[in-house]
Amino acid sequence: MDLYQLRLLRELGERGSLAAVARASHVSPSAVSQQLTALQRRIEVPLTERRGRNLVLTEAGRALARAAVDISVAMSSAEQAVARYLQDPRATVSISAFNSAGLTWFRPLLSALAGEGSPRLVCSDRDVGQESFPALAADYDLVVAHRLEHSKPWPESISVLPLVREPLDVAMSEKHRLAQKPSVTVRDLAGEEWVSVQDGFPLVPALQALAVHAGQPLDITHQINEFFIAAEIVAAGNAVALMPRHTAAPRPGSGLVLKPIRDLPLARHVDLLCRPEALHRSAVQQVVTALRQIVAAP
Repeated sequence: MDLYQLRLLRELGERGSLAAVARASHVSPSAVSQQLTALQRRIEVPLTERRGRNLVLTEAGRALARAAVDISVAMSSAEQAVARYLQDPRATVSISAFNSAGLTWFRPLLSALAGEGSPRLVCSDRDVGQESFPALAADYDLVVAHRLEHSKPWPESISVLPLVREPLDVAMSEKHRLAQKPSVTVRDLAGEEWVSVQDGFPLVPALQALAVHAGQPLDITHQINEFFIAAEIVAAGNAVALMPRHTAAPRPGSGLVLKPIRDLPLARHVDLLCRPEALHRSAVQQVVTALRQIVAAP
């Protein structure tokens, strides 16, 4: 089988459309279609099917795409076996992170890698819905992503490097009626005005869990994805919001306090996602090591 055709099949499975594969590969959609047709001639069962206006992988197509990942890893291993001693430790490594993680970790990460012989780091902020994080690994060497505890795990085709389990607390003004309590309960929060994230973003299921345990819908007034904008709204009035304990901790003088929910502990997992072959690069491994040390530091 042609390795390029297998790569296009994999890209179709991960990117979701011929047009997206064509853009990423810098060719026309018809060229991608021709390559996939040539691959299909070698396979006895259909690899793709039409679903609405989109071309998607069949079960056989998904199986072959998973095999393409293994082939890509094997090819990468073979190439690295010859070239490892020549690999440049100062090579460029691209990394994306959701906003609060970037604000918390990009500066110390850049400082840690500022020495001679370190990789050149290229940073981007990408805050997307939970289901969209794995696709970013097609465009960045490393992706700092987050998902709620007990939510659907990341796809098996992606390498996952855990960074931290981060509790989710309730942010409120230091003048709020609950601000003097060491912790709060679901019952305490039932009648509060809330700042939520927009639909599809990872904190929505946590807010839904709160509503279920409270036995009533939450009074959601504002929908803000950026935690630091949400913090300004919370500090300005009586609204409360879920906030990550570490990556969105209130700044001194912010007028905010964080309170754990005593009877409904909520948390999210912050992980590094990447394509498996990326970890064969020594420069990527250096960045992973540096970031893990920063996250683990007190």
